[in-house]
Amino acid sequence: MLSGKHLIDGAWVEGGSTFKTVSPATGDVLQESVWDADQATVAKAAEAAERAFAAYSATSTAERAKFLRTIADEIEARGAALTETANKETALPEARLNGERGRTTGQLRLFADWIEEGSCFDVRIDRAMPDRQPLPRPDIRLMLKAIGPVGVFGASNFPLAFSTAGGDTASALAAGCPVVVKGHPAHAGTAELVAEAIRVAIEKCGMPSGTFGLIQGASQASGGALVTHPLIKAIGFTGSLRGGRALFDLAVSRPEPIPFYGELGSVNPTFLLPAALGSRAAEVGAGWAQSLTMGVGQFCTNPGLVIAIAGPDLDTFTNAACEALGAVPAQTMLTAGIAKAYQSAIDARIKNGKANVKLKGVAEGGACDVSPAVFEVDSATWLANPDLHEEVFGPSAVIVACPDANAVLEVAKALEGQLTATFIMDDADLEAVLPLLPVVERKAGRLMRNNFPTGVEVCHAMMHGGPYPASTDVRSTSVGTKAIERFLRPVAFQNFLQDMLPEAARDGSSVPNLDNGKRS
Repeated sequence: MLSGKHLIDGAWVEGGSTFKTVSPATGDVLQESVWDADQATVAKAAEAAERAFAAYSATSTAERAKFLRTIADEIEARGAALTETANKETALPEARLNGERGRTTGQLRLFADWIEEGSCFDVRIDRAMPDRQPLPRPDIRLMLKAIGPVGVFGASNFPLAFSTAGGDTASALAAGCPVVVKGHPAHAGTAELVAEAIRVAIEKCGMPSGTFGLIQGASQASGGALVTHPLIKAIGFTGSLRGGRALFDLAVSRPEPIPFYGELGSVNPTFLLPAALGSRAAEVGAGWAQSLTMGVGQFCTNPGLVIAIAGPDLDTFTNAACEALGAVPAQTMLTAGIAKAYQSAIDARIKNGKANVKLKGVAEGGACDVSPAVFEVDSATWLANPDLHEEVFGPSAVIVACPDANAVLEVAKALEGQLTATFIMDDADLEAVLPLLPVVERKAGRLMRNNFPTGVEVCHAMMHGGPYPASTDVRSTSVGTKAIERFLRPVAFQNFLQDMLPEAARDGSSVPNLDNGKRS
């Protein structure tokens, strides 16, 4: 039975006002009363996390790894209930949710393995040189240490993998940081079930009760209170540009500014190179259409911009894509608000008449149901109208038809920061793509050849971030083991006794290190 309460210091508690949750598929009320955290409630959660910090950050990597694996086990034990609840709250299909649950537990276990291996703590040792002239050098050792309690915002489009126990939470816990999650109001029940799994794991592993907390919240006030609380030392966020930018501004305007790792938006350009278009335009069009509509276009890596040289081959691509998209029935978006914003953005583009409408299906069914939309525009018009550059969250895209390769390059130069950029090419396109690479490399965090961007592999080499506005820190990723580094900070220990040093920085430690410039 769902309570609609917050999890603070190991207990389910009330606090603040209340809100309802509603099924996007049926409009039925799912929970009549979910608590909406007020400032005092947020403060209690942050204070519990701070009390837990010293003990939790001092746990061994083996203890934290066991904790992460236990969370994964407890999530899997609630698999059927999670899928049922998330399906009602998001309208995402069961197969997608089951796969997302696997990704969630998989990244917890991957992070457990990685912190046990130890490379992520970047231990560096410069041993004393007492006889060095003109001055001796002291013993100096550096390693990355937990930054402090972390606030995490649940994402609307990933109720498991980017929410309560998702990548940001897993990264922070792996780093040794207690976490306070602000659950997304659209899937409060799913958040509660996952939070209970973590609470049980805390008990089983003997971790401090404040190691993890969940605050439910539908108001802007609860999110603002989390970002501005002085005990919170970093924020992980996935969401809209407008909402994320507002929270980022709060984070950096605090008396003590803190890191805000926000993923805010991306149109993920796809460059169609001439030889590939000439040999397989229809095939590429159908594949691109499938990527565009995956998850009702609600992936942060949705390929919402296509760039190519105008001509019959691009027409073949567009016709094949629109034929495939036209066969896609109206799909239910995550919330009524998201669906309304999508329809409003599409209607506005149609009304302003700057781009040709290639596909605008009629949505049928509930208020949250939408259909794909495709617009085509010449490169000169696209360059002159920045509103056409903006992301529309959903299954919508703009195709930019360029007169020649120089125009393609100019479009690439005008792009804002992106999560991904894709090159669809044949071997014969190598000469054509080479001038684009140095330009596009500065625009995106992940570059792909002959893969569509939807689907992000959780692995060591993944980069999920990019120049602003794709993310607020171009140096960081929110997916993959490198994500743990966001919640660590470098600390140097000078002239310390061995027993004073963190275990990983001591002589004889099994943790990989850089000792006097040589890797152990």
